[in-house]
Amino acid sequence: MDSLSSSFLPTLSINPQKTIHHPKTSPPQLPSLNITSIRIEDKPLTTTKTPPPPLKKSTPPPRTTYTTTPIRPIKPQSLPTTILNAFDNFINTFIDPPLRPSLDPRYVLSDNFAPVDELPPTPCHVVEGSLPPSLDGAYIRNGPNPQFLPRGPYHLFDGDGMLHAIKISKGKATLCSRYVKTYKYKIENQKGSPIIPNVFSGFNGLSASAARGALTAARLLSGQFNPSNGIGLANTSLALIGGKLYALGESDLPYSVKVDTKGEIHTIGRCDFNGKLLMSMTAHPKLDQQTGESFAFRYGPMPPFLTFFRINRDGEKQPDVPIFSMTSPSFLHDFAVTKKYAIFNEIQIGMNPMEMMAGGSPVAANPGKVPRIGVIPRYAKDEAEMRWFEVPGFNVIHAINAWDEDDGDSIVMVAPNILSVEHTLERMDLIHASMEKVRIDFKTGFVSRCPLSTRNLDFGVINPAFLGKKNKYVYAAVGDPMPKVSGVVKLDVSVSEGDRRDCIVASRMFGPGCFGGEPFFVAKEPDNSKADEDDGYVVTYVHNKNTGESRFLVMDAKSPNLEIVAAVRLPRRVPYGFHGLFVRESDLNKL
Repeated sequence: MDSLSSSFLPTLSINPQKTIHHPKTSPPQLPSLNITSIRIEDKPLTTTKTPPPPLKKSTPPPRTTYTTTPIRPIKPQSLPTTILNAFDNFINTFIDPPLRPSLDPRYVLSDNFAPVDELPPTPCHVVEGSLPPSLDGAYIRNGPNPQFLPRGPYHLFDGDGMLHAIKISKGKATLCSRYVKTYKYKIENQKGSPIIPNVFSGFNGLSASAARGALTAARLLSGQFNPSNGIGLANTSLALIGGKLYALGESDLPYSVKVDTKGEIHTIGRCDFNGKLLMSMTAHPKLDQQTGESFAFRYGPMPPFLTFFRINRDGEKQPDVPIFSMTSPSFLHDFAVTKKYAIFNEIQIGMNPMEMMAGGSPVAANPGKVPRIGVIPRYAKDEAEMRWFEVPGFNVIHAINAWDEDDGDSIVMVAPNILSVEHTLERMDLIHASMEKVRIDFKTGFVSRCPLSTRNLDFGVINPAFLGKKNKYVYAAVGDPMPKVSGVVKLDVSVSEGDRRDCIVASRMFGPGCFGGEPFFVAKEPDNSKADEDDGYVVTYVHNKNTGESRFLVMDAKSPNLEIVAAVRLPRRVPYGFHGLFVRESDLNKL
């Protein structure tokens, strides 16, 4: 079956869901945020569209917006909270209203980007095929889901983290959706309104930055929050580190979470690895399944701009390796590891603290900067052996895999290259990523690049057992445009540099009006070292905007068309999100 849209049911039965908190004493909402509410009940989903205001030619057309009416009591607020909320509303109305579509909640939170409420473990129905016995465990996907309707400018990256976990046992599935109970989430939930400012959308121009800076200082002095407890969202990804499961975001420490036998999600708490991790870390640590070690890093606006470290199989963090040879702050979202090296990409997207203090964006493109690849031994105790290689035009946000060749005298990395870096944060729909294979010869210093596909591909994953080793297959999401995903493709990256054919060997498009997210590969026999690399399943969430229904898909990774093995109808929609992880039952039981 090449399309999913024809198989989705025309109606969707859902449990009561999202409560958007509107504090009783908060000022009226901005006129630009007048979003029609939709009552979510146990009946088919219906929507109403708010008549759009006159739009400029450069403004995208408005999309159906899903919100909900409050279904629990509104908490009374203190006088300081009421006064500061009024000041916040004044800023959002007169100083920095959400004028750009990329920061206007009406557009950013429309369609299936709209938030949902928490969902307790709820049985799901398999509507096509059957769930394979080897899929015992839980697929958990992280993503932004603001608990309050934004009063002013809002960026997709600024939402509270919510985990959507489908637990599978003996062919049956249960869905649970819970917020990661970060300090930010809990303090704002307690106060009944947003307290901590948004990082990506809260500082637009000098006047807005000054006003919001003063508001934040006032909230801090009045005791509304304590930044030492963390201001992060934990909304980006998940990782198993030292046998424990963490929800991750780059603006804070990891948050330990678990999924119990009933499928319920619990937040255990913020983790600093026994006081050894004092600052934030990447949302993309790398787990070497053979050694049990995890490799990670952090980056920031002050020197050292990059710090590399590892965590052993027992979950003990090892000493930091500061990288002072990175001389300017770069946006380092991801990296790669081989059996011998760690590989970092210094790209044209950077952090400019001085510009941010003057009211500019915290992250911006620098077209005059020449991207570099930095390579350091993965067990290095300092940066003495760090080597940098200039690679013009190579801007990597997500690294897929890397491996050693020629007895360690060269390395190969596979990653999507962002061709339109200036649009990375402002207009994600204009981003095009070209999948490439890069080879670095340490003896000659020569860097060669080979394009693997002309499609707009990102969110690439591999069989996790091949991390740091030479692999053949990559499963990537098709941007249509990003951050929407219209399908999944399988690439054979083993082709030689002289072979210029497109490397896509299989694909599954979701069909008209159907969009998914990042795929994830689950091996049929993870403990069988002789199993084929692609002997497993590709899983993802898919949403049909025509019917409002969401599904969990299981695809045969070996088949030429990524044939659907099972489709599970979910009890309510799952919004689009970021990165996920499949955790086997044996690992869940150890959490």
